[in-house]
Amino acid sequence: MAFYSRAHICHCLSRLATLRIHSAVTISGNRRNTGHQFVDGVLSLAQGLLDLGIRSGDVVAISALNSDRYLECFLAVAFVGGVVAPLNYRWSFEEARFAMEMVKPVMLITDSSCSYWYPKLENDHLPSLRWHVFMDSLSEFSSKETLTTEMLKKPALKSLSFNYAWAPEGAVLICFTSGTTGRPKGVTISHSALIIQSLAKIAIVGYDEDDVYLHTAPLCHIGGLSSALTMLMVGGCHIFIPKFDAKLALEAIKQHHVTSLITVPAIMVDLVSIIRMKMTWKVTESVKKILNGGGGLSNGLIEDAIKFFPRAKILSAYGMTETCSSLTFMTLYDPTCASSRQALQEFVEIKSSSFHLPEGVCVGKPAPHVELKICFDSSDHVGRILTRGPHIMLRYWDQISSRPSDSPDEGWLDTGDIGSIDDYGNIWLIGRTNNRIKSGGENVYPEEVETVLSQHPGVTGSVVVGLPDVRLTEMVVACIRIKDNWQWADNSPVHPTEKKELVLSSETLRHHCREKNLTGFKIPKLFTLWRKPFPLTSTGKLRRYQVQREVLSHLHSLPSNL
Repeated sequence: MAFYSRAHICHCLSRLATLRIHSAVTISGNRRNTGHQFVDGVLSLAQGLLDLGIRSGDVVAISALNSDRYLECFLAVAFVGGVVAPLNYRWSFEEARFAMEMVKPVMLITDSSCSYWYPKLENDHLPSLRWHVFMDSLSEFSSKETLTTEMLKKPALKSLSFNYAWAPEGAVLICFTSGTTGRPKGVTISHSALIIQSLAKIAIVGYDEDDVYLHTAPLCHIGGLSSALTMLMVGGCHIFIPKFDAKLALEAIKQHHVTSLITVPAIMVDLVSIIRMKMTWKVTESVKKILNGGGGLSNGLIEDAIKFFPRAKILSAYGMTETCSSLTFMTLYDPTCASSRQALQEFVEIKSSSFHLPEGVCVGKPAPHVELKICFDSSDHVGRILTRGPHIMLRYWDQISSRPSDSPDEGWLDTGDIGSIDDYGNIWLIGRTNNRIKSGGENVYPEEVETVLSQHPGVTGSVVVGLPDVRLTEMVVACIRIKDNWQWADNSPVHPTEKKELVLSSETLRHHCREKNLTGFKIPKLFTLWRKPFPLTSTGKLRRYQVQREVLSHLHSLPSNL
């Protein structure tokens, strides 16, 4: 049996069953479960899945908001050897259907958050889909064949007790990320990768069974899932809110004395804003650990985080879905070391000047299990960042396995980022080899947005770029060229349904994007008129970075005649 097949994320259940006997291990709304109750729910659901006919290697898709039931379903499917495919609840029906057509799930588990698109799926049947299961009570769209998780649960047989099953290759998760076309790509992740990632977070962040962890990141993302499994391994308490809302998060921190949470810059901005507005600084004194990902925090935001979370150790992580979350970690602030912030600033200044790096961001050192190297193409110091180790994906779901052979020279994964490694082993990010925009923790691919914009009859061309933004990390901006007989009227917007005049505006283009089912976070926040030809290379390829630089230089006067 292959080396990776002996690891299983449900190993944590035997320990979890004996923890928090008199206190909750999960709190979701009015539901509270001790460790024993939570484990019993997982095993009962696992028994029900087996009786229904779920077998090793079967794919089960989940589309739901964060809750204890989501985590219960994830573990139950993993227990019986299934592979979980979380769907982003923010997706349009078309995106969800495309993902399911790719991975061919036998079961779809949903809650009320996707009731707006599930009826469309029933009318557009997927051949692989045999069962639909609701986490909540049955909805008005339910058919006679629809089940609920509570209906499925059956007393677990003694023979089932911790008798785990594995899917082929040791796979357990298909986590979706977008490819260069913007279409979802299914990243296949193993039990081993998730466990090793959890151990790294335990070692570096310092999670333990006394932690009260607030789920701020969606469980359909690798950051949210890997942190949830980390907390299961240590036996901490899970606090669920359906999705991130700064007010709800702050109330949860106050009510449950939350000790740890993860953020992306947009989450941190919203938390800082509401704390400042409500002047509720003391509410956050219980927080001891904050791990930020999905983009670096600006210096000003770090200062605000230190001010409003004075007792928290604040760390930043760099990673990607294909590497099962975090590759590197860096401590931004440690309250037990009074000079840590000053030392960090001095380090950045010294290294930037002495190592002669181009403009870049330090993201810290690799986790213990991670190998990183730079593949130099034309520069002595800067190149493509490659990684190797048990943390990397097995493969994209519809591709042949990317796992290395026995050769030590194979198995390196190209992260798609460019950067360098300094003499102290710190990784510096310079940019991306592809055009991905990171906005609010979500990946946005310009090509997908440009394709939608090009379908408007008044648009002759568009270039989508990301501009630096304190809250979102990058803001999606579209530069638009319009047809000669059309007018740009951003200062006097025309109603989206007005057809009498050939007029374009930011609002009409946003309406067009929504009509084309472009997900909300992909719709440009800013549109600007571009009157000259887009810059091209000698081979006819777009100089996207030149467009970005010109937009930045004219930002103070947008919209302008660029």
